[in-house]
Amino acid sequence: MMVRPAHTPETIARGRRLGAFLRQARGDRSIAEVAAAAQISAETLRKIETGRLATPSFTTVAAVANALDLSLDEIAAQARGTDAALPA
Repeated sequence: MMVRPAHTPETIARGRRLGAFLRQARGDRSIAEVAAAAQISAETLRKIETGRLATPSFTTVAAVANALDLSLDEIAAQARGTDAALPA
């Protein structure tokens, strides 16, 4: 059995930045609508947006990016805390 190491404070902060960015990018669309478009559960998206899921899988992030019409570069920059503007 593989045991995951505990998240570092930076990992937690990066997850929170990711979640906040995705929540902002979602705008007026509901969690259920975006989750369905990304083919993930609404609960998974809620956990990502609230920072409770600090390290979502690449495929999950890519699916949400596609559903929100975001580039992975934009998402990575936001998660790192570097400047990247939201799409208009």
